[in-house]
Amino acid sequence: MRTNTGDTRQPGATGPGGAADRLRLFLLGPLGARRGEVPIDLGPIRRQAVLAALVLRAETLVTHQQLLDDVWGLEPPGTGRRVLPSYVYPLRKALDAPGTGPAASVIRGERGGYRFVPGRARTDVGVLAAEAASLRGARAAGDLAAALAGCTRALDQFRGEPLAGLPGPFADAERQRLAGQRRALHHERAECLVLLGRYAEALDTLSVAPSAQPHDEPLAALRMRALYGSGRQAEALAVYRETRDRLRDELGVEPGDELRRVHQGVLRRDDATLLGRMPSPRAPGAVPARTPSPAPSAPSSGTSRIRRNELPGDIPWLIGRERELALLTAPAAPGSVSVAAVDGTAGVGKSALLVRAAWTLHDQYPDGCLFVDLHTHGAPHESLSPQRALHRLLRAVNGVGDELPDELPELITAWRAATSSRRLLLVVDDARSAEQVRPLLPAGPGSRVLVAGRQRLPGLDADRRLTVEPLVTGESVTLLTRILGETRAGQEPQAARELARRCGGLPLALRIAGARLQNRPSWTLAHLLGRLSDDERRLGELRAEDRSVEAAFRVSYDLLDTELRRGFRALGQTPTAEFDGLAPAVMLGRPLQDAEDLLERLVDASLLQQPRPGRYRLHDLVRDHTRRLAATVPEEAAGDRAAVLHLYTAAGRIASDWGPEGFPTGPDVSRSPFRDWREADAWLEGAGGQLLDVVAFAVATGQHDHACWIAESLVDPLVRQGRYHECRSALELALPSADLADDRRMPSSLRNCLAIADIYQARFPQAHAWCADALRLARHQGDLREQARATAGMGAAERAMGRFPAAVAHLSEVMEVAAGLDDDWLSGMSSCNLGALHDQQGRHEEALAYYAVSLTFAEKIGRPRMISKTLCFTAEAHLALGRHTEVKELTRRAAELALEVGDLQLRAASLSLLGAAEHGLGNLPPAIALQREALTTLTEHTSRPLEREVRHRLGRTYAAAGHPAEAERQFHIARTLAGAEEGGQGSQFSPSPQIPPLSSSAEAAEA
Repeated sequence: MRTNTGDTRQPGATGPGGAADRLRLFLLGPLGARRGEVPIDLGPIRRQAVLAALVLRAETLVTHQQLLDDVWGLEPPGTGRRVLPSYVYPLRKALDAPGTGPAASVIRGERGGYRFVPGRARTDVGVLAAEAASLRGARAAGDLAAALAGCTRALDQFRGEPLAGLPGPFADAERQRLAGQRRALHHERAECLVLLGRYAEALDTLSVAPSAQPHDEPLAALRMRALYGSGRQAEALAVYRETRDRLRDELGVEPGDELRRVHQGVLRRDDATLLGRMPSPRAPGAVPARTPSPAPSAPSSGTSRIRRNELPGDIPWLIGRERELALLTAPAAPGSVSVAAVDGTAGVGKSALLVRAAWTLHDQYPDGCLFVDLHTHGAPHESLSPQRALHRLLRAVNGVGDELPDELPELITAWRAATSSRRLLLVVDDARSAEQVRPLLPAGPGSRVLVAGRQRLPGLDADRRLTVEPLVTGESVTLLTRILGETRAGQEPQAARELARRCGGLPLALRIAGARLQNRPSWTLAHLLGRLSDDERRLGELRAEDRSVEAAFRVSYDLLDTELRRGFRALGQTPTAEFDGLAPAVMLGRPLQDAEDLLERLVDASLLQQPRPGRYRLHDLVRDHTRRLAATVPEEAAGDRAAVLHLYTAAGRIASDWGPEGFPTGPDVSRSPFRDWREADAWLEGAGGQLLDVVAFAVATGQHDHACWIAESLVDPLVRQGRYHECRSALELALPSADLADDRRMPSSLRNCLAIADIYQARFPQAHAWCADALRLARHQGDLREQARATAGMGAAERAMGRFPAAVAHLSEVMEVAAGLDDDWLSGMSSCNLGALHDQQGRHEEALAYYAVSLTFAEKIGRPRMISKTLCFTAEAHLALGRHTEVKELTRRAAELALEVGDLQLRAASLSLLGAAEHGLGNLPPAIALQREALTTLTEHTSRPLEREVRHRLGRTYAAAGHPAEAERQFHIARTLAGAEEGGQGSQFSPSPQIPPLSSSAEAAEA
């Protein structure tokens, strides 16, 4: 697992607040945290496990399900993901500086999960990663002293067993991974000491190095080399015998290639192989160095054996590929031909990874290291057929001049015969199919083949496979810094980070950007960043002589068949970065299964990423390329855009509380792929935090009507989940398009929707102003429905501000207009608001009469959310009258309906009212349990007035149950919430975009 764990600066670095208040997290031992020098209490170990799962995936959205799987494994809590806020909330309180709001927290809540924000904290794992990268660079440059120092600093970060004591599958896996990294560092340090001639220190390091198992062959090989370097040849041979006997007795296997090679080196006193150089005079009694004897020849196959190394030169920096490199260089099954297949998008660094792996392994293959580039994505005359490739390979192993057959079967036979007694390392680059590679596989036992290509090769029998992903931002910055130098990159750290992000983690793009800056000393990083900021221009900027990111993508596209090219162009019109198969299916007019098959083929071609099953994503630069391709077929692109935006409009309208029939203008969505509101709502929920991008895409492409229709229809789905900020942002994005749209209802409708957003955020005067403006525009258009909506919104705002006579007048007027329009929705909601107004004035029986009318309309419409809200208001009036049994009946049904629609706030309100009824009936333990469940249902997005009300009720119940300390604690938190800024969260009951929001009497009084 590749992780990005925050700030990776060296010890002594400070953040904006200086070292005194810098947050530091420690994971390489028992989990701990400090702010400055003050320890932070992180709470119980399961809460710590949640924190570790977030920190070790920094910059990545960790979904609720992932967290549950990570920490609870196969025994999730009964309340499911609803338990998570009770773990995350205290972590924020502990880790964030005083006064930090949710938007600036070190743990961000996003749609569907949480994200740990790197840069706000310094972690020992981050320092470890920086030191590991530094020592790798030093080793690559041949600076053994610097590499040794880096190893020592990296090992100093460990304070014991990583993540000691933390529960859960994720912590177990990470503990093993970090322990493996610790072992590797011990080995690396010992190797540096051996190569530096400091053999006694190497032996000391190996004596304290943790071993993965008692038959750790690499550890034994290093100990043999250190003993040999110290002049203790007999002891080195004894280590080999002990390890060999243990392997035979316990595992039934012989020692691997590396250990046997070291054994032979000790027997031959091969200083060059064992010590890396001719050593200085040894310690007294040491055996003097001798010229190594030639290795015994393998049986001849009738031709002379030539030891060749055709590997290309290694690059100076390979950043962020530790896991991949470890997989490619791990020991293979003895006696077999090991095949590793590597795929990835163009420019991601597959070839560089293979070359580094080959150089790491090359000493293990005494019969030669061969390299063949099939040039699948090169010019046609450069492409190598299997026949041409075999001709080259046979000449490489047998020497020039042999007569070779031309037919492929005879060539394969000759190749197998020539390699049957050889142990070779073969690197095959730029392969497109398994058919190209199979004929090239050598026959010699112990040989290894590394294959790279953009296309996945499922037809190739490989014992290991990996997909090379783009670098994460921190790794990209490291590579850019290596190219430009610390001084130049360090002068503009923010520009360097954003430039790395703009390059999308592709090493090819980063190297081209670095080369352009190297060739333009007068350019700042910010200047190049400005040139890359225009998405349409970005690919053109990432070009240097014959190297071009776009050209690399274009070759991949040209190799697709006609059907895949059409599908790939359509993906350029998807408005979100991540998507499922439905949007392409609609654009292509294909069944969903056909579209998903097409997407899977594009994944295999490394033109599309698959972050999780059923979800797909275009790399940012590939996305730019698809849009440039689509622009060459403008009519096709326009049809794709219209289809996908219509899909989002349909989903929003069907998922809305109003229902598709309640939208008087706009497209017909009756033929959408969604069978009901549940399917539409689930599909929108799958888009997560990307719905705002849909509106932005419609605006940017000039689809003004769709921009307005989508923003209008998304209000209900977004506020139902407490995503008020996204709701308001979508409306503000679309508002300028309202004046350009053909649908003249939009200027007044979007203003009415913005009024709802303001009421949710407790900005009642602003909401009243939006409604007054909407009313003026609706009157000018003669639109009675929008006039009624605006009037209803004014009544709701006036009710919240305590202007009861004006509120009654406006809401009564709406009732009359709604009856004339035969609008059951407006009638029901206006009646409910009038009931709430009477409730606030203590006239509960009159309120119940209005609620009964509202419930009749709600049942007629059949939308469960409207029914649940009306039941809650009815229950509050009964609660005020002391009718606790009636409250229980009403709120049980309301809670079930709220759960059905996924409205967490409405469910919390229902549960809290049910708890209040239990309290009134004297059932205090269940009352406490219900109030606590209501609190766990709340999230960081939910209403603070609602949380205050729940905590007040819980405090009163604790007091009645004889728990004064717990009661005072709840009252104290409630007072804190009352004193805090509302933060843009108002009513607990979510309104629709067509009606004013509902609010309980208790909440309205507090507002």
